[in-house]
Amino acid sequence: MPISDVVDRLDGGSVVFLDCRFSLADTESGRREYLEAHVHGAHYAHLDEDLSGRVVPGKTGRHPMVDTANFVGFLNRCGVSSGTQVFTYDDSGGPFAARAWWLLRYFGHDAVAVVDGGWGALRNSGLPIDQAIPHSNNGDFQPDEQHAMLAVSADVENVVRSGGTTLIDARAADRFLGLNEPIDPVAGHIPGAKSCPFKSNLRADGFFLEPQILQSRYASILDDDDVISYCGSGVTAAHNVLAMVYAGLPMPSLYVGSWSEWITDSDRPVESG
Repeated sequence: MPISDVVDRLDGGSVVFLDCRFSLADTESGRREYLEAHVHGAHYAHLDEDLSGRVVPGKTGRHPMVDTANFVGFLNRCGVSSGTQVFTYDDSGGPFAARAWWLLRYFGHDAVAVVDGGWGALRNSGLPIDQAIPHSNNGDFQPDEQHAMLAVSADVENVVRSGGTTLIDARAADRFLGLNEPIDPVAGHIPGAKSCPFKSNLRADGFFLEPQILQSRYASILDDDDVISYCGSGVTAAHNVLAMVYAGLPMPSLYVGSWSEWITDSDRPVESG
């Protein structure tokens, strides 16, 4: 959502900001930056602690699907109720904010938007910025899981066998091709997937491309009406989901386990090149 629309919404009732700044290279950097300065009243959403479930080595990916009770508890502590407008932001072009956005949508909360331009846009907007930690609030969020939004490994295995659904991979092209794998122990991609790097959703300044441009981009990639988005661990893949929705396209499913879960089973096929 453009920052001008965010500002306009602030007088329209209950609003909660979720600060989702995070770095895979330094998992506490986002929290440190939040403590140094954030939008007044914003709550910090840590990717590992609040936006992911428990990692089970050899079974899950690096950022598994959240536990429902834990995530609902987190939202209630942040003061989220059915009528609350939630804004999510990060400082990385939106992938971590998109993960929070997707989770809220999955649990039935449609009043959520990612701030286009993220922390930089908010900092320059004139909105109050401070270091104050908001008190935990008593929200009454009630989940309504949208199961069609979530793809699991069995769904992807069926696509690999039978087709009928386009798999899009949000990682950088060199990781998709298997030329470089800085994080996971196996390089390559899920057979039949198409490379769709999430950074291609953005302009050079880190803001989203216009919806019409995004629509054309995805139209040139997609072969099927049904789409499953994945990445390394279900984070940047949410950025592609968000971009498609922003472009006015049907919402694809998100394979939250993604590549890091796929490769835990050596019987699952992989491709390179």
